Parts: sequence; C-alpha cells; structure tokens
Amino acid sequence: MATPVRWIQERLPVSGEDLRELTNEPVPNHLKRWWFALGGTPAYLFVVQIVTGLLLAVYYKPAAETAYESVRFITEEAAYGWLVRGVHKWGATFMIAAVILHQMRVYFTGAYRKPREINWMVGMCMLICTLMLGFTGYCLVYEQLSYWGAAVGANIAGSVPVVGEWMKMAMLGGDGFNSQTLPRFFVLHAAVLPTLLTLLVIVHIGIIRVQGVTEFEFGDEPEDEPKYFNFFPEHILSELIIGLLLMVVLTALACIVPATLGPKADPLVTPEVIKPEWFFYVAFRWLKLFTGTVAVLSTGFIVFIMFVWPFIDDWIRRKTKYPEASVWIGIVGVLLIILLTVWEAVVAH
Repeated sequence: MATPVRWIQERLPVSGEDLRELTNEPVPNHLKRWWFALGGTPAYLFVVQIVTGLLLAVYYKPAAETAYESVRFITEEAAYGWLVRGVHKWGATFMIAAVILHQMRVYFTGAYRKPREINWMVGMCMLICTLMLGFTGYCLVYEQLSYWGAAVGANIAGSVPVVGEWMKMAMLGGDGFNSQTLPRFFVLHAAVLPTLLTLLVIVHIGIIRVQGVTEFEFGDEPEDEPKYFNFFPEHILSELIIGLLLMVVLTALACIVPATLGPKADPLVTPEVIKPEWFFYVAFRWLKLFTGTVAVLSTGFIVFIMFVWPFIDDWIRRKTKYPEASVWIGIVGVLLIILLTVWEAVVAH
C-alpha cells in the first residue's frame, strides 16, 4: 500500500536533496550583520499585515455610515480584536520603518550602482507602495483625524498641475469625500496595493537571484574564515529568529500601547490640529513651508531624483573628483528628513 509520501513523490519526483540544492545558494558573509539583512524584515512584516488585515476585514464595513462602528466593534467587542488591530497598526509602523532603513542601507553602501540600477527603481516603487498602504489604512478608520487627513491628501493631489483634478476625483470618487470614497480606499488598501507590492517583491527577488547579492568585505573579518555561508539552514534560521523577535515586540506593543479610537469623523467640524501619520510628517512640514503648487512640484522633483539617482551618481563619479559625494549628499538628506519630521512632531499648532 502506497504511503502518502510515496504517492506525492510519484507525482512530484523532487527529493529533499534536490530542494536543498535548489535553495542552498551560498550567501556572502556580510549578511550575518543585521544592517545588511534588513531586506527580509519588511517581507516578513508584509506577511503579518496580510494575515492580520484579513482578520480585520471579516468585521470591517467600508462605508461612511458603518466604518467607524465596525472599527469600534473590532476594538471593544470582537474576541481579541483589539490585539489583532494593535499588531496590524504596529506592524505597519515597523514595516514602513524597515523599508526606509533598507533603502537607506542600499543607498549608503552604493548597492544601487551598475548593474543594479533597475532594482533600485523597483525598490523605490516598493517604498511608495508601502507608504500608500499606510496612508489608505489610516484613512479607513474614519475617525476625525483620518477623515481630514484623507481630505488634505486629496487636496494636495488636486494641486498637481494638469492631472491633479483627475487624481483627486479618482481618489475620492467625486469633488469631495462622499459615499464612494471609503470603498475606493478599501479596495486600494486591501486588494490593489497588496497585489502590486507582491508583484514588486517577486520582481525584486528575481533580479537579486539573477544578479546575486552585492558583496562587501570588512577589515575585521578573519582571513581564514569562509567568505560565504549556506542560505539553508543558517540564513533561514537567522531570519526566523528575527521574525520571532518581531512578533514578541509587536505583541508587546499591541498590549502596552494598544490601538485607540478617536472621535468619529465629522465633515462639519474641522479639528484644530490636523496631522498625518509619522511617516508623512516630513512631507506635511515641507508643504507648510511653501505654497501649494511649489511644494507639490518640488516634492515630485525630489522623488524623481531619488528614482534616477543611480544615473546621477554615475555621472558624478565619472565627471568630478568626488566619487563618494553621494554619501555626503545622503547624510544631508537624512538630517533634513529627521529635522522636518521632528519639527512637525513637536511644533505647536
């Protein structure tokens, strides 16, 4: 009598040795340092977001009349709803932070240079997609701050020359917040953006598999130490340990600092303080420093520069005497981002 294992092997003739050979590509030694292994962290957190998001979607009702009450039910009445919502909220925060840190690591180590320019641009698309997931998720709660945050975001989109009005109409489903707005945000948050991000992750990993991981050597490494280690089980075990630690931290934060619920959205009452989530503080402060169109165009220009930076960096390295100018430009950029973020966080309104 055929066992289940033999039955499967007859139809899928792949042995454990074949699987080990397929997945056990040597990994450069520098990936033992946590700073260089940040790529797996947002991928793990993305899985956490998908699982907790599906659980929240069981109760969430994307309509102006029902959204707030459904979130209140999840937070106060559904079994462990407060925990799932807390893990989802803190997972979003950690995921955005991890993607930003990973992109920074790639930038400051020059891992975007030839032949990896395309993967840098894919990474930028992933960063924007992650930020949009955070924005749309924030708007779905339909509390006072999230409602007005969505309204401000739509108005900013509307100030983009030529396509602004179309973008605003596409976001809101009309000239202003209406019965079509929340369903659109929900579809974006729960279907369109996760699907797009999944495809981008597949492309990103596919390019890495084709090109290989950027290799670095450090002076403190022993000369007799092998330059590579096995992907399985060594690297996989490291990623699993990071994942378990993240789950402990996320669960602890969800219990100690649980997700709260502010006042229900009121279109007739403008709150004294309108603030987005922390990851948009820098853009919010930038928009306050300049007039609408100038701020939007300059923001778009900065994003464009970030997309094509590998080619700008290549030109700087070939045409000037400052081959590592990108490092100093990056330091200035990071300090400016931190300054604007802290300024927006602490300034009185």
